[in-house]
Amino acid sequence: MSDQKNLIIAIVLCFLIIFGFQYFVEGPQLEQQQQTTTSSSDNTSSQVPAATQGASIPSAPGSAEQDSLTRAQSLEKVERVRINTPALHGSVSLTGARLDDLTLIDYRETIDPNSAEIKLLSPAGSPNPYYAEFGWSPAPGADIKLPNAQTLWSTEATELTPEKPLKLTWDNGDGLIFHRTISIDEHYMFAIEQMIENQTDTAITLFPYGLISRHGTPETTNFYILHEGPIGVLNDTLEEIDYDDLEEGNNESFSSVGGWLGITDKFWLTALIPDQNTNIKARFSYAQKGARYQTDFLNQEGINVPSGDTVGITNHLFAGAKVVEVLDTYEEEYKISRFDLAIDWGWFYFLTKPIYFALAFLNSWIGNLGLAIMALTVIIKTILLPLAHKSYVSMSKMKRLQPEMVKLREKYGDDKQKLNQEMMALYKREKANPAAGCLPILLQIPIFFALYKVLFVTLLMRHQPFYGYIKDLSAPDPTTVFNLFGLIPWDPPQVLMVGFLPLLMGLSMFLQQKLNPQPADPVQAKIFLFMPIFFTYLLASFPAGLVIYWTWNNILSMAQQWLIMKRMGVSVTHPGEKS
Repeated sequence: MSDQKNLIIAIVLCFLIIFGFQYFVEGPQLEQQQQTTTSSSDNTSSQVPAATQGASIPSAPGSAEQDSLTRAQSLEKVERVRINTPALHGSVSLTGARLDDLTLIDYRETIDPNSAEIKLLSPAGSPNPYYAEFGWSPAPGADIKLPNAQTLWSTEATELTPEKPLKLTWDNGDGLIFHRTISIDEHYMFAIEQMIENQTDTAITLFPYGLISRHGTPETTNFYILHEGPIGVLNDTLEEIDYDDLEEGNNESFSSVGGWLGITDKFWLTALIPDQNTNIKARFSYAQKGARYQTDFLNQEGINVPSGDTVGITNHLFAGAKVVEVLDTYEEEYKISRFDLAIDWGWFYFLTKPIYFALAFLNSWIGNLGLAIMALTVIIKTILLPLAHKSYVSMSKMKRLQPEMVKLREKYGDDKQKLNQEMMALYKREKANPAAGCLPILLQIPIFFALYKVLFVTLLMRHQPFYGYIKDLSAPDPTTVFNLFGLIPWDPPQVLMVGFLPLLMGLSMFLQQKLNPQPADPVQAKIFLFMPIFFTYLLASFPAGLVIYWTWNNILSMAQQWLIMKRMGVSVTHPGEKS
């Protein structure tokens, strides 16, 4: 009895901890993150330690404005060339030739189709600078005037489109002319071709670099199944680094042949893609002043430019939405090592990615993602039916033996050893195995977790409607029982947002429990009945699409179990209940 009381206390404490964590920890953290992202930061290019020994990525002078301008004011400060593609809007700054202004045409801030486009990159001087920059670094001891973040490039172009690359030129006045051609395809891949025209009498050696700089700590999902922050694949190994680790001074550097590195959000990515045949020094770093995160690479082997010759190199930049099919196409076209891992597929990659393609196909065929989720769940349940059948048959046998188990517990309740012996004898006599129902369920868990992962980390559900009041499957159910689903004119706090879908899920879980063998001990049975309430509250903050999946899966499981129990002649009610 003491153990049972401790179990009850532990469950109640878990519930209180979750409630208290959301109210007292997550709420204040969210406010702090919002304050951090709007705080001032330093308007510099790369004032951080060198990426390699010898040659280094140069730094730019700071700005007295301290990122105090609005985004629109920052864009108006310098001359720009407009970017106009089927997927992107924005501009290239002629000062520094930076890519620092990008919005995503196909993705909006809210479900309103007239809301603002997602802002991916922003210029220095704005509240949250986020930009990419490419350039040259001199050999150690060399005194060469090179273009930097303050260099004003010249061009005759007025627009960058997939059909019209942007050609930039800068003359250093000492016999070196720098040419840069920026191209963009119809999606999110930029090609940056850097050429050096050497009109001097001597050969020179320069080292190309690329960097992505992000000022201010962005708001993240803070969920353990999803990585957001610095990321890359270097030497065919996935590297995921948290913002917190960099803030603590744990800067990381890697030597690699090719690869890629950048910064990822849940749905968006900026990534540097150096020439895949060159040796690079890659780095993830953090500068406390301005809360500036940076990923960069520097070629280990310099580019030698003989006198009178023109030599260069082409690198790439991905800046856009993490669309699975687009990432896969780029991986194959540019031979980018494991570029699809920009999406956090998780441990069950071999299941998660096929499930994504199956769900995407069903969605294109049916035309409603909510129905596609339900259809895929039916298909998976059908494939796993043999496993589920074994599990439910075992449960049915255990339920049929429940009256006998109750009698044995009443007879030998004070003699644990004798009770266990009689229980084992009963199982052997009736050819029932209590563990037989667990193994099939354990084998199904990775599949259903992979489906859950697909729904959470990919763009499939974002701003996708279902029916009725569910306008966005990626957002939690907007209703709540605490204002009678909108009948009472009161907006409850976030911790009380328990909508219709989570309640339906809790009811399905409760009914499913009623079909399973119940603990003979009344106290344990009451504890199990508490679990649907716990999960109802837990899933109330989950995206509606995930709750629909969970509820529908429970309903299908109940239907399977009920049919099997009827075939075996097992009552669907519990001992003492009328069937």
